[in-house]
Amino acid sequence: MIDVAVVVLYLAAMIAFGFWGRRRTRDRTDFLVAGRRLGPWLYSGTMAAVVLGGASTIGGVGLGYEYGISGMWLVVAIGTGILVLSLLFSGRIQRLGVFTVGQMLELRYGSGLGAPSGVVMWAYTLMLSVTSTIAYATIFGVLFGMPRVPAIIIGGAVVVIYSTLGGMWSVTLTDFVQFLIKTVGIFLILLPVVLWRAGGWDGLAAAVPADALSLTAIGGGTIGTYFVTYGFGLLIGQDIWQRVFTARSPEVARWAGVGAGVYCLAYGVAGALIGTAAQVLVPGLTDPDDAFATIVEQAMPPVLAGLVLAAALSAVMSTSSGALLATATVFNQDLLGRIRRSDPPSDDHENTANRWAVAGFGAVMIVIACLLQDVVAALTLAYGILVGGLLVPILGGLFWRRATRAGALAAMAVGTVATLGTMAALCDLYANEPVFAGLGSGAVAFVVVSLLTRPTGDDIRAEWDRRSRGTAERAGATED
Repeated sequence: MIDVAVVVLYLAAMIAFGFWGRRRTRDRTDFLVAGRRLGPWLYSGTMAAVVLGGASTIGGVGLGYEYGISGMWLVVAIGTGILVLSLLFSGRIQRLGVFTVGQMLELRYGSGLGAPSGVVMWAYTLMLSVTSTIAYATIFGVLFGMPRVPAIIIGGAVVVIYSTLGGMWSVTLTDFVQFLIKTVGIFLILLPVVLWRAGGWDGLAAAVPADALSLTAIGGGTIGTYFVTYGFGLLIGQDIWQRVFTARSPEVARWAGVGAGVYCLAYGVAGALIGTAAQVLVPGLTDPDDAFATIVEQAMPPVLAGLVLAAALSAVMSTSSGALLATATVFNQDLLGRIRRSDPPSDDHENTANRWAVAGFGAVMIVIACLLQDVVAALTLAYGILVGGLLVPILGGLFWRRATRAGALAAMAVGTVATLGTMAALCDLYANEPVFAGLGSGAVAFVVVSLLTRPTGDDIRAEWDRRSRGTAERAGATED
């Protein structure tokens, strides 16, 4: 019962942090991007927390259980995406002073892109929040012997409560605590314990099949899929960009982001090693994703087991809350904002609307999570549309001055249709070809249509240049 008490205490603390975050939330900027005031420690911790969710923790250990060390590549791809984003793009997008990817597109190309890009991004972030929420069933099932639906409702409700109370401030504070718990639980407790129980590195190497220690046992095609799907997706996802917007300066976004990326790489290796050791300690599991919870329960004393299960819960909650807030932000800023643009609400009304959006989509998230069966297929579809339809106009807009609004719209339409069409033709959601078809055809349409249409107006380009250089007036302060 000690492990149960530890986790219950953790859930209560998350709600308490929600109330703390509410006290710091005064306007839209506070609610959506934590006032754009995060220093390197908070920023690095919250960035690592949001990308390392249930798939990286429970799924990463499961991949290690099934494939050995090469199970690390899923999380390594995520870490690589964060490194590329931080080094190449984060400084510029932080300076823009926007709230959504759609607003960046409209700032770069002119009006008319926020809504279509917002629909795609909204669907992606909602599905990401759903798949993270489903992972609560594994953790609560082990702790309480709880059925799937009540477990999802309890875990999802806690996330909805603290996210609704304080928005990004609550999410940031809880994410940083979750980051600390994950670090202690995975690196300082679970990894050393399971390696010791497996006989150390020499004992582990002698006990597992030879291919368990191969870096490529999972297959080159699978490794490529991870980098295409997650590496590209992390470059343009609203949930990730929204964290970039919280940094107090471009330098924080760049170098603290690099720290988060390196942490992700280490996390991937640790998870794969834990899964490999689980092959020795708890052999014969039918579902590899059960390896995490099973080895925690069997290999650790109750107090440590509670801390490690809280670490897994932290991983799931950080991704779930970040994706939920991103869903509400896209809806209010890019979709609903189209309707009320002529009569913008006050800060009080704006925050009320944001809270209602978080609560409403939180309920939707929980309901879909209870009903959805093929989680991986749904998330793969969302990632495929995101990358195939939006990567070219977003990155093209950042690097190519001749790009036009018509070219961006053409890339979105052609890339999305090509991605979905290739998926349908191959009858395979998990193939790489659909994303590459979307990227290739979208890039051709982007370049050709941009060259055939009138360049972006001087007034739009001047505003873009002013904002991307960081000379736009925006909120800012100093906070660590």
